[in-house]
Amino acid sequence: MKKTFSLEVAGHQPARVLEQIHHDIRKYLKRERRKTLPEGVDFWDFDCRVGADQDQAETVHVAEITSAINSAPEKSWSAIYIEILAKPGHRTRREKSVSDDSCGALPDVSEDAFASDD
Repeated sequence: MKKTFSLEVAGHQPARVLEQIHHDIRKYLKRERRKTLPEGVDFWDFDCRVGADQDQAETVHVAEITSAINSAPEKSWSAIYIEILAKPGHRTRREKSVSDDSCGALPDVSEDAFASDD
């Protein structure tokens, strides 16, 4: 999806225009994530760019698109360019660190700690 959304639509409040852009983006992401995954692919990943126009667009993470859209009126943009390209994603294993081993362990407590003072 490569699209330029106008932020100044006659007859619509600016907040409602932003909500419509959010809705279109969410709808596109849901539609792309529903597509069947190719063999050996774990999930759909997205390359995203947001800016005032195509030349000024900066790379952002898919989770940061909504905050980038919300900041557009503060930057006095009359339109916002959004580019979202789906690509296959592969999960990587996390390396187990030393601190992860002790995460679920209970501390050593003596039985004296549970004795009541009657």
